[in-house]
Amino acid sequence: MADLSALRAEYEALTARGLSLDLTRGKPSPEQLDLSNALLELPGAGDYRDASGTDLRNYGGTQGLVELRQLFSDVLRVPVPQLLALGNASLNIMYDVVAHAMLHGVPDGDGPWAGGASISFLCPVPGYDRHFTVCEALGIRMIPVPMTDEGPDTAVAAAMVAADSSIKGMWCVPVHSNPTGAIYSERVVRELVSMPAATDFRLMWDNAYAVHHLTDDVPEPIDVLSLAAEAGNPNRPLVFASTSKITFPGAGVAFVGGSPENIAWLLERMSAQTIGPDKINQLRHVRMLVDSAGVERHMLEHRRILRPRFDAVDEIFTARFGTDGPETWTKPKGGYFVSLMVQSGCARRAIDLARQAGIAVTPAGSTYPYHDDPADANIRIAPTFPPLDDLRAALDGLCTCVLLAEAEAEHQAG
Repeated sequence: MADLSALRAEYEALTARGLSLDLTRGKPSPEQLDLSNALLELPGAGDYRDASGTDLRNYGGTQGLVELRQLFSDVLRVPVPQLLALGNASLNIMYDVVAHAMLHGVPDGDGPWAGGASISFLCPVPGYDRHFTVCEALGIRMIPVPMTDEGPDTAVAAAMVAADSSIKGMWCVPVHSNPTGAIYSERVVRELVSMPAATDFRLMWDNAYAVHHLTDDVPEPIDVLSLAAEAGNPNRPLVFASTSKITFPGAGVAFVGGSPENIAWLLERMSAQTIGPDKINQLRHVRMLVDSAGVERHMLEHRRILRPRFDAVDEIFTARFGTDGPETWTKPKGGYFVSLMVQSGCARRAIDLARQAGIAVTPAGSTYPYHDDPADANIRIAPTFPPLDDLRAALDGLCTCVLLAEAEAEHQAG
């Protein structure tokens, strides 16, 4: 049994330090933001026309700048005519797509999703809290689906959609999933696009980390649209992405792709909302990134900054937790998060102890629908934003809190 009194003394020393550290959100660090400062000077004076000579300062261009769509078409495996470049936030587009489906229905459907009984979404867990927030805001029931190392458990997902016609969608982060870092295998993708489901069932394919790699082991992009068409369900996937963690999160460009029918549907719905996106900002991105090779070079600079932070997580967790305790954690090959599993029943207490010690951690249960982690065991670590020295201090302090929470639980159990 752990030495409870020693851990309490260590914790008292931690709180006496008066720390103010933050591991909550996966934000780029200031160093990363500096990589894109050239955007602030682009486009140059008088440089406001696209390759065809169109004046981008004016209305129009609802599909977005074709040069930018060409740049990201191969990265996302979406043909240019089926890819839209829109505002700065993919979350905004995802919300709008679900809201449009609630109000108007989608191609292949029988009318508005909200027109009859309540609807449901499958939610891989641990998963992305902002996806869950969209569902909660729109009154959509969430059904957890366990994650594996190669994506969601497709046997569980297939059984659920076959048994429940209220299930209209599923959230997916196919590359470097938030928070586990899992990369969907081709087998999993094929099963997701082919499993029997309602005709208006949609895979919300949030490819947020498509180019955010931390190692040389880069996964081959999977063309989910082609696999879905091959399976006879071309309208099933809707692909989302953005430059939020490539350039500036607050001033990037978001994308949505899909089948020709889905894109025509979305453009029709959007016609009442907008006369066109910020094409000048899109031109800035084209001028800075240039081409797919430019994106790759840019992301290697991100990797140079981020890799030491992720290495620090593994180093400190290994030193503090060892290899034979209840704690396990992911070692992602990309993305922005590490998923830490602690002794059941201890995550909430550990996070509360960390808060009292001045270390902010993502609230317990955030990686599960309704903040309900049934095992109370998952803690999401976001190591990207703090300076490295602050990160190391926060991680070491969090380990103290986890070990104390587990020792308290052991003591109470007797």
